[in-house]
Amino acid sequence: MCGIVGAVAQRDASPILLEGLKRLEYRGYDSAGVAVMNPESILVRTRVLGKVRKLEEELAKSPPAGGTGIAHTRWATHGKPSTSNAHPHICRDQVALVHNGIIENHDHLRKQQQANGYIFTSETDSEVVVNQVHEFLGRDNNLLEAVMDTVKILEGAYALGVISTTDPERLIAARRGSPLVIGLGLGENFIASDVFALLPVTQRFIFLQDGDVADITRETITIYDDQGNMVERPVTVSELTVDAADKSGYRHYMLKEIFTQPQAIADTLEGRILKGRVLSGIFGMGGDEIFSKVENVQIIACGTSYHAGMVARYWIESIAGLPCNVEIASEYRYRKSRVQPNSLFVTISQSGETADTLAALELARTSAYLATLSICNVAESSLVRGSDLVFMTRAGPEIGVASTKAFTTQLVALLLLVVALGRHNEMTADDEAEIVNELEGLPGRINNVLEMNDVIGNLAEQFTDKHHALFLGRGTMLPIAMEGALKLKEISYIHAEAYAAGELKHGPLALVDEDMPVITIAPNDVLLEKLKSNMHEVRARGGKLFVFADADAHVEPSDGLQVFRVISVDECIAPIVYTVPLQLFAYHVAVLKGADVDQPRNLAKSVTVE
Repeated sequence: MCGIVGAVAQRDASPILLEGLKRLEYRGYDSAGVAVMNPESILVRTRVLGKVRKLEEELAKSPPAGGTGIAHTRWATHGKPSTSNAHPHICRDQVALVHNGIIENHDHLRKQQQANGYIFTSETDSEVVVNQVHEFLGRDNNLLEAVMDTVKILEGAYALGVISTTDPERLIAARRGSPLVIGLGLGENFIASDVFALLPVTQRFIFLQDGDVADITRETITIYDDQGNMVERPVTVSELTVDAADKSGYRHYMLKEIFTQPQAIADTLEGRILKGRVLSGIFGMGGDEIFSKVENVQIIACGTSYHAGMVARYWIESIAGLPCNVEIASEYRYRKSRVQPNSLFVTISQSGETADTLAALELARTSAYLATLSICNVAESSLVRGSDLVFMTRAGPEIGVASTKAFTTQLVALLLLVVALGRHNEMTADDEAEIVNELEGLPGRINNVLEMNDVIGNLAEQFTDKHHALFLGRGTMLPIAMEGALKLKEISYIHAEAYAAGELKHGPLALVDEDMPVITIAPNDVLLEKLKSNMHEVRARGGKLFVFADADAHVEPSDGLQVFRVISVDECIAPIVYTVPLQLFAYHVAVLKGADVDQPRNLAKSVTVE
């Protein structure tokens, strides 16, 4: 989603702001801008439609001097992508502001401000915020008080960075519903929507809580809660390094993240398993006692994380012996639901800032759930802070918009959860030891699959002229097929859909012809023979099959049927292993089609607004 960077520094801020924006490009955006307070206390603003490199070119023509500034990458919500809608927004050359989120009462505020003589130059909801700050500033003559008065009347979500000519070495930050961090420097301080933006200048951060307003100068940081009380927030030292978000020689972030999955999985398992057992307490203090009482599991997630939850449903019901329901967060939060007795509420998110998932968690906290558990990749996220139990996936920074290592580490985390729940139900010690053994060997298995990279690259060449594709799977492979279809559509722009193979005769078979490629996932499991029958149905209609099959599945190539043999693996880890070739396939197709692999059009990495 949108990215914010701000600084009150003892040096020119624009290089810091520009580097921060570059590091936030992975979040997705359509325009970018910078506003700097120059030595004469005049706001100097530069905005462009398009990439940060275009903004860099504009700034190079006349580099703005000044240590106080704010910057933004915008992902359009209210108002089309345009220079006039780009941030920062400025009101009457006195107040400049950047905003992430959505102001739900913007229309009401706009009408009030127009009646008071304010002229709007954009279509955005954000402009009402800068106008409101300006109006209160005229009454209060104090930027902090003006921002605090403004946020009291805002409805919706926001992360704000505000500067003013009335106090040129001051930066006010505020957040509700959208993430915002403060970076602590030496004689200078910063804000950003993501710690990655500030790693070149600091590794010390304060994570603002909902409702916080921060008054920031070069030497001081004063934070107020939503009641206006001065509060202390802890300082966190990030373990991330400056080069954590670099490509490390890979052509794209996505390719790097695909190939670092063995290490990410090993890191996620480290310290969590020992001598054939999943260690107690890895989900948080009191977790084992809670798990002993669980009778039902409710999983909530969005996008790729939802697919992980769908795999977990099969595991939880078949291995742990518990009923499980999985739902998309944006649907769950807007319907009346019945909470089953002793239900564990599980949320899954890479960023921990997904708006719908956070809203679902808030709803769950007021419902009769036994406990809440988050599986997340960002320790400082709102989701982690708001949950009773937590499991960190240790995938490291994931920059590519299309999730890869975050997904596979989520599956690892969920399989560990299955064991932790199952040992209180139907699972035996031998069952647990078998799963742990498969998990320990998983990094090596994935390394083996990665050796298929060149072969899959050759397969991708057959898809450069395709516009549609079907993915088929059964059992735990249905959500993996859905994940494969999602990857292909989001980075190559090929329309792809996934179906349960048994549903072919209920409609999808009508689409099958020689121009409709069908990608099938064929592990060697109890459903293999039925899947083979489904494949015969496709071939009988002239469809072209591309099958990722277990080496022992005895699926043989023939005219119109190509087979890509995957190392034979146990059923419990097969969903994780079969994910990897589908990631590679989507990647190579996107590269051949000339798509922007890491920043696909219209998409953002973290969906922090509804």
